[in-house]
Amino acid sequence: MDMTSSQTNAARQHPHIPLDELRAQVAACRQCPLCEGRTQTVFGVGNPEARVLIVGEAPGKNEDLQGEPFVGAAGKYLNELLAIAGLARDEVFIANVLKCRPPSNRDPRPEEIQACTPFLREQTRTIDPEFIVTLGNFATKFILKTDVGITRLHGTLQRAGRFKVFPIFHPAAALYDGKKREALENDFATLGELLSAPDGRAATASSSS
Repeated sequence: MDMTSSQTNAARQHPHIPLDELRAQVAACRQCPLCEGRTQTVFGVGNPEARVLIVGEAPGKNEDLQGEPFVGAAGKYLNELLAIAGLARDEVFIANVLKCRPPSNRDPRPEEIQACTPFLREQTRTIDPEFIVTLGNFATKFILKTDVGITRLHGTLQRAGRFKVFPIFHPAAALYDGKKREALENDFATLGELLSAPDGRAATASSSS
C-alpha cells in the first residue's frame, strides 16, 4: 500500500476532533513541566475554517497572561501585516507550536515539543487550511522538517504534505531590527497575491531570497 493510501485510510479511521474538545484537552494537559509555570494555556484563536493557519513558536509573557497568541506590540504589528495581505485577524487562525510559555521565553526543548505538537497536528487536521504561514525560524524548521533557516526560506512557497507553507520572519523581529520590516511587509504582500491567484501560486515569490 502506498503512502497516500495509508494516509487516506488513517484519516478515515481518525475523525477530526472539534476545536472546543481540543481546547479542553490542552487546558487539562500536564504532559511536560511547562504546565507548572503557566498562568493559562494558549490554545489559539480565529476562524475554525480558516484558509490560512498562522503558526508561531510559543506564548510569551503577555500571551500567557491573556490566553491569546500574538498580543502586545508584535500582535498589533501582525494585524497590520495581515491587512497588507488583505486579511483580518478574525479570518485566519493563529496558533503556536507550544501551548504553554517556556520560562523567560527560552527556546522550546525537544521533550516539550514532543508532548505538545500532537495538539497542533490535530488543530491543523480540523481546520484544514490551504496555507500554513510559519512565523520565524523555529516554527518554519518544525513544520518543514528542515535545517534551512528563515533567512533563506522567507517569502518562498513550500510544501508540507498537502499544505502550502509560506515562511515569514516573526513580527517581533522587526521590532528589534528595522531592516526586517521591509522583508515582512513584502512577504505579506506576496501572501496576498498567492491568496488571490486562481491556483495559489502567482508571483510565487522570487524563489530563495
